[in-house]
Amino acid sequence: MRYDSLKIENIVASGAIADAIDLAVISEKIEHCELNQKRFPGAVFRIENPKIASLIFSSGKVVLTGIRDQDTLEKGLSVIIEAMKKAGVKTYTEPRVGVTNIVCSYDIGKTINLNKVVMTLNLENIEYEPEQFPGLVYRIRDPKIVALLFSSGKIILTGGRTLDEIKRGLDFLEQKISGIL
Repeated sequence: MRYDSLKIENIVASGAIADAIDLAVISEKIEHCELNQKRFPGAVFRIENPKIASLIFSSGKVVLTGIRDQDTLEKGLSVIIEAMKKAGVKTYTEPRVGVTNIVCSYDIGKTINLNKVVMTLNLENIEYEPEQFPGLVYRIRDPKIVALLFSSGKIILTGGRTLDEIKRGLDFLEQKISGIL
């Protein structure tokens, strides 16, 4: 399979950077860090360079989103850690943060007859209700990837923790639908 049109759209990473974080303190001391506990139980810290949104919780846990590659994750995490330290938070020497989800797009290069895919594969791990959603949802078991197929030939793959898992899911998908296209 050629992966030339495979593109990472978003990476989500999560984990812990401290034992506890005083959200009121960091929202006051860190620029672009917002806290509105009536709407959300954590602080939202938006970083401009690299462009990442992070959710910070009083438990010391964080969720980072908007990441495009490993380098951006590392840079963003170091910006967050540095900001926390400046605000007086005692952070871990080694943050325990890892990738939890990668979202990729892929263009198969030709249209897909979704009705034919449903009729031919007839699998329980397929959902297709065009009145509700224009894409076909295909839940791949191994690797555990969810693929959204659109009649335009575009595919969204999500659920992988590594690019290799995404590629294996794409290979599996192509093997299943190649005779149908």
